[in-house]
Amino acid sequence: MASVWPFALILCVSSAGAHAQSPADLPPAPVPNIVKLPAGVVVEQATPGALPLSLDDAIARGGKRNLQMQLTIQNERLVHGELLTVENSLLPSLTAKGQLEAQQINLAALGFKPGSLAGLGLPVGTIAEIVKVNTASAQMSLDQQLFNAPAYFLYRSAQKAQKAASLTTLNLLDGVTLEVGTQYLLALADASQIENARALERADEVAYEQAKASHEAGVGTNLDELRARVQLQMQQQTLINNENAFAKDKIALNRMIGLPAGQEITLTDTAPYAEYAELSVEDAKKLAYQQRKDLLNLQAQLEVAAQARKAVRAEYLPVVSFSGYYGVLGEIGSLYHGVFAATGKVSVPVFQEGQLRGERQVADAQVVALRQQIESLRVSIEQQIRASMLDVEATNQLVKVARSNVDLATQELQDATDRFSAGVDDNLPVVQAQATLAAAQSRLVDTLYQYNQSKLSLARNTGVVESQYKIYLGR
Repeated sequence: MASVWPFALILCVSSAGAHAQSPADLPPAPVPNIVKLPAGVVVEQATPGALPLSLDDAIARGGKRNLQMQLTIQNERLVHGELLTVENSLLPSLTAKGQLEAQQINLAALGFKPGSLAGLGLPVGTIAEIVKVNTASAQMSLDQQLFNAPAYFLYRSAQKAQKAASLTTLNLLDGVTLEVGTQYLLALADASQIENARALERADEVAYEQAKASHEAGVGTNLDELRARVQLQMQQQTLINNENAFAKDKIALNRMIGLPAGQEITLTDTAPYAEYAELSVEDAKKLAYQQRKDLLNLQAQLEVAAQARKAVRAEYLPVVSFSGYYGVLGEIGSLYHGVFAATGKVSVPVFQEGQLRGERQVADAQVVALRQQIESLRVSIEQQIRASMLDVEATNQLVKVARSNVDLATQELQDATDRFSAGVDDNLPVVQAQATLAAAQSRLVDTLYQYNQSKLSLARNTGVVESQYKIYLGR
């Protein structure tokens, strides 16, 4: 009877993870069905065939098609637009204007009557009461702030805000990488559970057929047949639950990477297992302080607040500006003459002490609050790194123990099967050994998933998950 139990298959599936086809065995990938909507919105619709998807492909798609990533990128564009607006306030404003004008003026209504003209010694009738004038003018206007310290520091603050927005995008990219990678590993764990359940189901079918044949031949009992049938049906229930979990986790993965929920995907990778190259806590902290985008983002926000505080303090200083224009003006068909104006202005705040003091207190409070957040985050980073390292070490040991348990449970099942085949014992020990093996296999899959997920979390906590997740997973 030992030959009917696929021990080698069960053990292989438990150790290696989900079965995956090699690229050469996979069918040609379907062409994506992409629909472009107004305003540059792109929607990908489901294709008839299954889409081969590796871990790298999933992470790359998540970085481009995840909704939160797209929204953050648009926010970065918004901040850049605000920077251009602030920058323009420091540049000269040059405006060109041309104008044609037709006028009809009633001089009599303005007080120019014949009697008044005679009183001035002018002959009556030399000036008509109704005058028509057609004029043309062209001029160039210039507005320039010569000295405006608050505007300059606000411009510097906007530059730092653009840097902070960029770091926000990178921080979200790290988060998306962790989420997509974790979800892909979870789907691989589901696939491994399905393979294990199918292997056990096949073994239970053989055991049931043997118990049934023994009962019909009169060398077995009805209890053995019933017990084997119950075990088979329980394993079928487990398989159904695992397939359902696998389907739902693939839908969740599709959502994360911007694929339609109905798009069928084929996971082409297997669950990786590699010993983690231990990194000291101090080295991990140093790396995190240099690479963690959330920490760098807070530091950039501190620079934004510092520049804004300088702008508030500079509001006491005078603002020097210049405006003027030069052009030509004349009657159409006649002579034109140059016209110009030049104005220099100095503005000094006088009775605004309350407002300026309030703005200064707000700016100071923002700076202090950001410094407190930075120090708190540095402490949290150390706590997260230490916790992640403990998780990595513990789950690695759990994987080793789980593998040993699978080997022991496999041997136990082999022995129980041999005793039942020899007629020494009934099939109760066989059923119990099957349940023990199924639990050991399930635990191995879970601990392998937890081990890989803890390594991804450690990479996230050190700020390198997006660039070094392959190294941490041992791929």
